[in-house]
Amino acid sequence: MSDPVVAITMLGLFLFMVLLGFPIAFTLMAMGIAFGYYAYFDEGRMWRAYERAVNADADQLTLWQTWIDGLFNNRIFDLFINQTFSVMANEVLTAIPLFLFMGYIVERANIVSRLFSTLNVAARNIPGSMGVAALITCALFATATGIVGAVVTLMGLLALPSMLKARYDKSFAAGIICAGGTLGILIPPSIMLIVYAAASGVSIVRLYAGALLPGLTLAGLYLIYVVVRAKLQPELAPKPTKEEVPDMPLGKVLWLLTTSFLPLAALILAVLGSILGGLATPSEAASIGALGGLVLAAAYRSLTWQRLRESVYLTLRTTAMVCWLFVGSYTFSSVFSYLGGEHIVAEFVTSLDLSPLMFLLLAQLIIFLLGWPLEWSEIIIIFVPIFLPLLPIFGIDPLFFGILVALNLQTSFLTPPMAMSAYYLKGIAPPEVKLMEIFKGCMPFLAMVFVAMILMYTVPEIVYYLPNKLYGS
Repeated sequence: MSDPVVAITMLGLFLFMVLLGFPIAFTLMAMGIAFGYYAYFDEGRMWRAYERAVNADADQLTLWQTWIDGLFNNRIFDLFINQTFSVMANEVLTAIPLFLFMGYIVERANIVSRLFSTLNVAARNIPGSMGVAALITCALFATATGIVGAVVTLMGLLALPSMLKARYDKSFAAGIICAGGTLGILIPPSIMLIVYAAASGVSIVRLYAGALLPGLTLAGLYLIYVVVRAKLQPELAPKPTKEEVPDMPLGKVLWLLTTSFLPLAALILAVLGSILGGLATPSEAASIGALGGLVLAAAYRSLTWQRLRESVYLTLRTTAMVCWLFVGSYTFSSVFSYLGGEHIVAEFVTSLDLSPLMFLLLAQLIIFLLGWPLEWSEIIIIFVPIFLPLLPIFGIDPLFFGILVALNLQTSFLTPPMAMSAYYLKGIAPPEVKLMEIFKGCMPFLAMVFVAMILMYTVPEIVYYLPNKLYGS
């Protein structure tokens, strides 16, 4: 069996193991080491010391120790150690635990309930006002946390019962929460974009600038859909009664917005502004965000030892998962490339004689399908690097490709049968909200994602305007 065939076998076996449910990170590491042992096998290097010991009539214990040393004298172990060190020393990745900590501490600071209540009052005269308030709250909270499961779960507990009590259609309400909760992986400061930057070598600052307008465009499309649908079909989102959302003087509404909306918005703007303005690196801005989250929690009198401990624990657990995914992916991809796997993929794609548009459609279709069984982190770390070497062949900018992938990955949370947002919501929704109703509610928002992707391709200035304006073309 030739090395390229071994590489393709390696990739196919990995996909099979993933579908069986094996942990992704450890599967990558195990397969990288196993196939790497074969790829880097050098009998002369491994048993040279053992043969010298045999010729020198060494004692049995020395022979045994030398044999064990020879067994592990394979370059795959050097590669594995070097890849682990390079991941742990990667300065781009140091922003991840800090952003995660900011999100987890904000999640536990009871800011979101205040924010939703205030926006509910402020938007009461807009069609679908409660849906608009829930969507804006989801977008802002998702941007602060970047953790889809946390946003959907918390907003499901907070907003869904209120929307159902206000006689909202169950599918409509569920779709709003599921779609709004996914925005955090696209709108900066996004953890997903940090991971893409580390995998692709694209500047994280330019990525953040490039993702801002597409993210706001998608959020705007969601809001337009909710308002128009509520206007055309008012029975889906009835206007709230005074008992459900009381009238308040304008001054009181402004005060509520000042004390609930502005602090969280200011924290996000401070973090994002310091990055885009060149005042701080992403890691430094993330530390500002983590400190700001602590200050907000203390200001709202929600900073307790238990909540702080939970936030630190969840931060460490998620960071470890991402880092070991990187270690496994780097080891796997290095062996895959050494065996000639990337060359086979490149030859196959170029033999199809695709145009840049057809290549983009093919790549996005594959990523869309991978989103059914896999999470975004696994797709970005494992599969996106397979496409990256092909981008220069088709003249595609890795920055543009990355933002397109980030938009596409919104679908992985909304597409049945593995729509994780729907399952997060179903886990905490009242029994009368059926899973099929949640899936049905996600479909229009899924269409909005495709509309945003088409807009971005036809008007690429949506991506390039801010990076070119701030940092030059």
